[in-house]
Amino acid sequence: MKFTTDGLIVKESFTGESDRIITVLTRDRGLLRSFAPGARRIKSRNVSSTQLLAYSRLSFAESKGIYRVESAAAHDVFFGLRSDIEKLALAQYFCELSSAFVQEGDSSEEILRLMLNCLKFLETGAKPAKMLKAIAELRLISLSGYMPDLVACSVCGCFGESVYHFDISEGSVTCAECLDGLSTGIPIPYSVFCAMRHVIYSDFNKLFSFSLDDESLSVLTDVCERYLLERADKRFASLEFYNSLT
Repeated sequence: MKFTTDGLIVKESFTGESDRIITVLTRDRGLLRSFAPGARRIKSRNVSSTQLLAYSRLSFAESKGIYRVESAAAHDVFFGLRSDIEKLALAQYFCELSSAFVQEGDSSEEILRLMLNCLKFLETGAKPAKMLKAIAELRLISLSGYMPDLVACSVCGCFGESVYHFDISEGSVTCAECLDGLSTGIPIPYSVFCAMRHVIYSDFNKLFSFSLDDESLSVLTDVCERYLLERADKRFASLEFYNSLT
């Protein structure tokens, strides 16, 4: 069977003298692991379009569950990320997240769109890296079936309090008056609570259209990372490396 689709290269390894094995976050087929013969040759037409972080139009041949890249043409290679170690480390974390939460055959168009937008904003510097990291983590975990309940206080249903407490194990918030006898969770100011609500509930076209001051952005970054790690229940080497740089 042969087919063509768009995809982001989220992982690569080398085999033989000139071949690549790539993992692709595709638009319509989830995550695919594929052999890319000759892709490392300098004169290969696929040398840049099958490298890590390339977003490409890829033609595959599949036989007995094994995929082979027949041709590839790059839409974008995010060249600007490769000259900044912090940006590159964060981009690699985005790729590792995709590999962790998407499976072959999954509906992955919105996750692909999320990653591409995060990479482009990161490359251009149009949005703060901390903000992009938080958005990628919280939106991805929500799309993966772990959306937190941020409608209002989980006990009394109140909305508009100056501070809420986010329980990362339950994925819910509690107001100060309802904390008696309950776990305190992570205190988050109303601005961060609203930002989290925006990330998980907004239409994609409005996803990146909010702002926070530096202090609130740091809180958002911390709580989104902690919630994702709680739900993923695993370590991310790329995240640990990125955090060591910042």
